[in-house]
Amino acid sequence: RTPESIVESLAAGLMRQQGAALADAERRAVAEFLTGRAPASGTAVGSGPLAGRCATVAPFDPARGSMWNGWGAGVTNARFQPAAQAGLTTATTPRLTLKWAFGLQGATSARGMPTVAGGRVFVGGEGRAVYALDARTGCTIWRIEVAGPVRAGIAFGPRTGGGTSLYLGDATATAYAVDAESGKVLWTRTLDKHPAARITGSPTLFDGRLYVPLSSLEEGQGGNAKYECCTFRGSVAALDAATGAIVWQTYTMEAAKPIGKNRAGITRWGPSGAATWSTPTVDAKRRLVYATTGNMYTEPQQTTSDAVIAFNMDSGAIAWTAQVTPQDVFVVGCGAAAGVNCPDDADLGPDYDFGNSAILATLPGGRDLLLVGQKSGVGWALDPDRKGAVVWQYRAGQGSALGGMEWGSAFDGELVYFPVSDVLGPEPGGLHAVRPDTGQRAWYAPPAALKCGARARSCNGALLAAISVIPGVVFAGSYDGGVRAHSTKDGAVIWDFDTNRTFDTVNGVAARGGTINGPGPVIAGGMLYINSGYSSFGGRPGNVLLAFGVD
Repeated sequence: RTPESIVESLAAGLMRQQGAALADAERRAVAEFLTGRAPASGTAVGSGPLAGRCATVAPFDPARGSMWNGWGAGVTNARFQPAAQAGLTTATTPRLTLKWAFGLQGATSARGMPTVAGGRVFVGGEGRAVYALDARTGCTIWRIEVAGPVRAGIAFGPRTGGGTSLYLGDATATAYAVDAESGKVLWTRTLDKHPAARITGSPTLFDGRLYVPLSSLEEGQGGNAKYECCTFRGSVAALDAATGAIVWQTYTMEAAKPIGKNRAGITRWGPSGAATWSTPTVDAKRRLVYATTGNMYTEPQQTTSDAVIAFNMDSGAIAWTAQVTPQDVFVVGCGAAAGVNCPDDADLGPDYDFGNSAILATLPGGRDLLLVGQKSGVGWALDPDRKGAVVWQYRAGQGSALGGMEWGSAFDGELVYFPVSDVLGPEPGGLHAVRPDTGQRAWYAPPAALKCGARARSCNGALLAAISVIPGVVFAGSYDGGVRAHSTKDGAVIWDFDTNRTFDTVNGVAARGGTINGPGPVIAGGMLYINSGYSSFGGRPGNVLLAFGVD
């Protein structure tokens, strides 16, 4: 890690809660002690000198060119890009070559998902910077700074009175509306004051409302004997897209109350958890918004953890809850050696969150299903007309605290594709294609030969990152640093690229690739965009956004 990224992590990133009691000078001292280098003064990660500006900039027109909007390229979160928008085919995909690389200043992870519209790429990152880049050349149109890291994708839509707004969320649990043309911030709204709260999933824009998921890293305090664990509860907030006013905010459980003492005699609180890590899915026909949830942090048990929850779109009332893994209470430090804040063994769970969004899939015969992969390694089909009743389940991976299936599956109208992590197990990786009507396997693609060298740190074939699909091709980024295109007919690899190297960047920032995790490939207008580098959870660091096209 760079010293700047450590300061940023303690101030506004993954370690924000642990760093909250430290003065800025103390955070800087920690960073210098760990790295042997003094951090640069006065700037957040990503806010240094701006190089690679575009010489000329055309006025922004969202109707110009192809687009990829938000997390799932649409509000059903299928992560499917139709042929007309993709601009790539099975014939042209093997001819993809690197067109440009963009370096994220000071970062050690590239985890912000690109959004494409009007010939521009909008992307945030580990630092507090949000960029607008030229989609063809990667030159910088504008850069702004927000309050915290931006991990999720960015949604966009027309604004009342003219113009286009971008909508995003950051690690301080703050949502933003930003003018796509200029980068001017139009409004901000902090949605949860809990010190561990954050926005990890992407906001979903539909019919004048912005649906924002709230998650947290409070479970990371599980090994802290002095911490009163835990009080965060997940939620989904509906905002007026024009003003940022909260229309409704519905929590996944009641507020926590004291439930006893931890092993050090400090008060424990519960229930807590059921964070919403993923992007909400909109069901316009049923007037519902679906959100998937994570595990409990503390008991008593609730029916809303490890579940798909349906919210009434107009009121926010919970219409139904479909829990697939009950009794899953977990914080960091639990397991073989019980930590100070762990529940009794009777309540201790396997940490089988949902990181996947629910895909609202319409089958060829017209039936609707909710398709979703879980960290348990199971892919589920639920019936939205029977309060989420299980239609089928498919065992794709063995499951663990890091998947199973971690961030995102895909559906192209014919098959649903489940990528397997199992990064903590003996056989990570693999891609499954499943028939959505029966839950039967259509084909399986085993992990490919590793790009990073078997002895390299964290080198394996796990597919933690979300995948994406166009007609005929599934794109996947791997923990080994490889990007691969698979045929949807049989899973055969028809193109691949090794990101494990340094890159010359259009903005002059030193950059390299590494582990690929989190957001998945974005395909629009004959281009493929993907991040490389992920330093958390033992991954190999990197800080590059790559753009590929066909000559």
